[in-house]
Amino acid sequence: MSAFENQVAIITGGRRGIGKAIALKLGKGGARIAFNDVGQPEEITETVEEFRSAGIEARGYLVDVTNRDAVQKMIEDIISFWGRIDILVNNAGITRDGLFLRMKDEDWQKVIDVCLQGTYNFTKEVLKYMVKQKYGRIINISSVVGVMGNAGQTNYSTAKAAILGFTKSLAREVAARGITVNAVAPGFIDTDMTRRLPEEVKKLWIDQIPMRRGGYPEDVAEAVAFLASKASGYITGQTIHVNGGMLML
Repeated sequence: MSAFENQVAIITGGRRGIGKAIALKLGKGGARIAFNDVGQPEEITETVEEFRSAGIEARGYLVDVTNRDAVQKMIEDIISFWGRIDILVNNAGITRDGLFLRMKDEDWQKVIDVCLQGTYNFTKEVLKYMVKQKYGRIINISSVVGVMGNAGQTNYSTAKAAILGFTKSLAREVAARGITVNAVAPGFIDTDMTRRLPEEVKKLWIDQIPMRRGGYPEDVAEAVAFLASKASGYITGQTIHVNGGMLML
């Protein structure tokens, strides 16, 4: 029997990067995958077809995590189609970097809305079904900068730090219901987001990493898969740091 056979997993921001790697990892482990993302409808369709070509049962949704009504409808559709939700991975996030004194109000708010409010919206809608099942795995994707901070990312660091507090508090509330809540904090990972950085900025990051390289989305997916599995049943309120040694606590 596969690790996630007959389970349903939701991955926010699952069309590319870390989210896509997580979806592939859980899907190849037997999970039925539901994901959302923004962009064009054909991009969602293409990703669904890619998952299905890999033997993964999948459904994709063109849903903005900040739109509570759309999130609610997505969750209702998943329940109507598959009847349950076992795993939620709150992965969706964006950056709008800039020094705080120059940061536009809208850039501050947009990052908070996507990274933090989006996590709230999906968790709020999914949790009631997990409580009824008396089982669930919630994994929130934070970041190394949510722990150590980073100049030029006060908005992103704030949102990702808040996710850690959210994780620990919610874990205490729902542990007795058979639901675990944990976080994964990636470091410098090779994604579209980091590829856009200037080479000198990339070098500064790499120089801080004892392994002298960035990580891969699959490295994060492995940590998420463990926390999503039944093997992690006595672990809750914790953060797994996937950063090549950049930050050691």
